[in-house]
Amino acid sequence: MSRQRDPRPQVETKVCASCGREMQWRASWSAVWDEVKYCSAACRSRKVTPTDRALEATILALLAQRPAKETISTSDAARAVGGDGWRALEEPARRAARRLVAVRAVDIVHDGRVVDPSWAKGPMRIRRRTAGS
Repeated sequence: MSRQRDPRPQVETKVCASCGREMQWRASWSAVWDEVKYCSAACRSRKVTPTDRALEATILALLAQRPAKETISTSDAARAVGGDGWRALEEPARRAARRLVAVRAVDIVHDGRVVDPSWAKGPMRIRRRTAGS
């Protein structure tokens, strides 16, 4: 029996170092694809700050305190790091969660199902990565 080739072209992807979203190869990046780290000028200027690293560490610490299947929200991490000014850290917490998905430390879930963090909308629930996911 012969194998059929996948008719879809294989598109090379990377994960943005700042926002954690998946980015696909673009013709304009063809000469520098190996050096591309950020998906946009906004992410390139934002980079990853010590606060972003604190959010990542807080997400992992909060999850370590819970049973394996339990979740936290991005606002839990934002509150833990930002105190009264936590609302300003909500989007940075979402970016931190996406970066943790990229390194296979956590999963983003909606209604109990793992979702692609690049396309997740609404409140994000985060859980520790399980062996089967």
